[in-house]
Amino acid sequence: MRASVGDARSTRDRDTRRLREPARRVVHAEVTTDPVDVTALEALVADASAGAVVSFGGIVRDHDGGRPVTMIEYVGHPSARSVLEQVAADVADRTDVEALAVAHRLGPLQVGEAALVVAVSAAHRQEAFVAAALLVDEVKDRLPVWKRQQFPDGTDEWVACP
Repeated sequence: MRASVGDARSTRDRDTRRLREPARRVVHAEVTTDPVDVTALEALVADASAGAVVSFGGIVRDHDGGRPVTMIEYVGHPSARSVLEQVAADVADRTDVEALAVAHRLGPLQVGEAALVVAVSAAHRQEAFVAAALLVDEVKDRLPVWKRQQFPDGTDEWVACP
């Protein structure tokens, strides 16, 4: 039997036993105007029982939809922090993470700055990858934050706003 791509051993050969159930802790959930740093979140989720830490940084890029972008601005609803806390708790409850942390930035951001950062620790890499992807998707789907993009010609547009 051949192992799947990226996996040196078949699933049945992996030892997935644990000393205890996953902790499923939310160690940080923040909506802020301050810069956000994925490295800081990685340190927050570190755990002796975690064999994997997966992180994600959503960075402002210089284009969207074939147009150059000079900067973006995020505006959040007053409930954004409590919604982010709930999203983080929901993802922690639904996955086998040891710990997770998430932060979303508000205000004006320049190209190259982080807007959304996530870090997840878990006993095994697949659990960490799944949880990190789910957390990013849930934040993007549920967080009441809106994005305005600015273009070099001085025009702007609101993206994915109701």
